[in-house]
Amino acid sequence: MAKALNAGLAAAMAADDKVLLMGEDIGRLGGVFRITEGLQERFGAERVRDTPLAESGIIGTAIGLALRGYRPVVEIQFDGFVWPGFDQITSQLAKMQNRLPAHMSLPVVIRIPYGGHIGAVEHHQESPEAYFAHTAGLRVVSPSTPNDAYWMIQEAIASKDPVVFLEPKSRYWPKGEVDLVDGHVPMHTTRVARTGTEVTLVGHGAMVATLMQAADIAEAEGTSCEVIDLRSISPIDWEPLLASARKTGRVVIAQEASGFVSVGSEIAATVAEQCFYTMQAPPIRVSGFDVPFPVSKLEHLHLPDADRVLEAVDRALAY
Repeated sequence: MAKALNAGLAAAMAADDKVLLMGEDIGRLGGVFRITEGLQERFGAERVRDTPLAESGIIGTAIGLALRGYRPVVEIQFDGFVWPGFDQITSQLAKMQNRLPAHMSLPVVIRIPYGGHIGAVEHHQESPEAYFAHTAGLRVVSPSTPNDAYWMIQEAIASKDPVVFLEPKSRYWPKGEVDLVDGHVPMHTTRVARTGTEVTLVGHGAMVATLMQAADIAEAEGTSCEVIDLRSISPIDWEPLLASARKTGRVVIAQEASGFVSVGSEIAATVAEQCFYTMQAPPIRVSGFDVPFPVSKLEHLHLPDADRVLEAVDRALAY
């Protein structure tokens, strides 16, 4: 995924000289995760800019650039570093476009590595997606595969609206195929990652790989699970998800984020409202616990794994 994002950013910059990148250490270093490696050498320091350690200033500058016709792509170094810029994102970026004349837009992309599984310290492993999904005026997406990363970053940059682009950092290194010609699927489209008949498993980002693992184990034990990859958190493409829920009658939603007032909560509520008469069991949520993200030695207890997902599958089947 890291290489796919790099290639997607390069393609967007080559196609439009108004696209520029901003962030801490993204130029000469290529970013902490090396997502922008080599791009400053290729496109120059004016378009791949190292910034001060000041997230509010970075995002505020990006808003000004967007108002002047540029398409800035901002990198937040780690998920927990976004909070100093949160006011700019939610109070200005998300709302300003609603006050602009029709011919003006704010095409800002905010790239945020998020989630766990890398054994990092405090403020380096968080799942802030619900904050942004709750904020009207923002598009919020998260790829789970290298192919989606390559195409979705380009579509996000081309969007006239602000996009929070959440990159599951634990998926930067696992390899996958990328179709550079015909691999594009619109970024606000829900993907059926695996077909099944008995239980629907729903997730986004890094959790999709966990759900696929759980589905493999379940199949070996005689249970057929369908896996739904949201891809887009706001807006959600509901119909593939709801069609799957009506087909299987059982839904398990998994996420790394805490469960209270979360994306999983919204999915569970919508499934209950829209599929009530076809459900064989209530929607079941599997999530991180409602505590601050723990130290690295305890993250394996906090983050949902295949075993916790399969336990939820068993509960759904027991109704």
